[in-house]
Formats: sequence, C-alpha cells, structure tokens
Amino acid sequence: MSDAVDLSQTAAQPAEPLPIGSAGERSGGWWGCLTLIATEGALFGYLIFSYLYLALQSTQRWPPEGLPKLGLGIANTIILLSSSVFVWLCERCVRRKRLRWAVASMTVGVLLGIVFVGIQLLEWHDHPYGPTTHLYGSLYFTITGFHMAHVVVGIIVLLFLLLWTALGYFDEKRCAALTIGGLYWHFVDVVWLFIFSTLYLTPYLFRNLSWPGT
Repeated sequence: MSDAVDLSQTAAQPAEPLPIGSAGERSGGWWGCLTLIATEGALFGYLIFSYLYLALQSTQRWPPEGLPKLGLGIANTIILLSSSVFVWLCERCVRRKRLRWAVASMTVGVLLGIVFVGIQLLEWHDHPYGPTTHLYGSLYFTITGFHMAHVVVGIIVLLFLLLWTALGYFDEKRCAALTIGGLYWHFVDVVWLFIFSTLYLTPYLFRNLSWPGT
C-alpha cells in the first residue's frame, strides 16, 4: 500500500527538464572554444597587422576619403560591450537561481547584438566607397565583414542559450554551455576593441604623417 502511495506521489510531481551539458566549467567544449578563440584571434591579428603595415607603406592619404567619423563607431563599441555585460549577468543569475533575471539579461544581450549589426550595416551603406574601390576599402570591409560574421554566429549561439535558459535547462551546477557561449561572445567583443582602435583611432594618430605624393 505504501509503495502505491509513493508511486502516486512521484507521478504527481511535475517533470523537470534535463540539463544541457555536463557539470562543471572545464568541459571539452570549453577547451574547444579556447582553441577556436586562439585560432580566430591569430587570424584577426594578421588582418590588423596587414592593415597597419599597408597603411604605413601607402603613398596616398590614409584613409583616402579623410578621417573616419567616430560617432557610430563609439556608439557601436558601447553597445557591444554592454551586450557582453548582460550575457555575463545571465550566467550569474542562473548560478543564483534567478531564472527570470537570467532570461531578461540574455534577451537584452541578444537585442544589443542585433542593434550592433544594424548600425554596422548602416555605416557600410553610408560609406562613399566599396570593397573594390581602393586598398583601404578592401581592408576595411574585409576586417569589419569578417568580424560581422563572428557577431552573427554569436547572436545565433546566444539565441539558443536564451531558449535553453527560458526552458530551465541550466542550473547552478550545469551551465557549461552558458560559460562557453559567453566566452565566445566576450572574445568577439574584445576583438572589436582592437578593430575600432585600428580602423577608427589610428588614422588620427597618422594624420600628422607626411604621406608621399600628397
């Protein structure tokens, strides 16, 4: 009789969703993400080095159209860094069992990432040059386009993490996927700081140089 009562009580309890990923933070995916970051970081470093080298070797004014406007670039930098903060807050809220705050934080992080993409597309549209106009245009669109691709991939990852967070798949012990996804997103944000400094700020440092042929 007692066994029947226990079975009925167990059946009456709501089923909890299975967690996503393994317990702990140092899973195989974490190390895989670090490897990806190292590889992609080296590639971004090569692109930035190429930009700086060619800028110093150029015989024309750099950039050809004059100094870049900082307004949208600064705004996008603030937006992307803010997104990174909200993604970090999502993981913190999950660890403290605050599901609603976790979902809200990740939602804001995703929206800010989408806003970043929109502003970047607007800035591309407003430029009077394209990727085939001159050397500067080719470098600019290659670097920012490559970064944009990483941002889009990151947004897709964050959308999956948002869905899994809302469904309650993460808890304080099993949130490795949040850690890994956040690590990738933070990498994308840090890379943008180097890109912003290179494409938007260094032309102001180079403006006092006497370019041959100008």
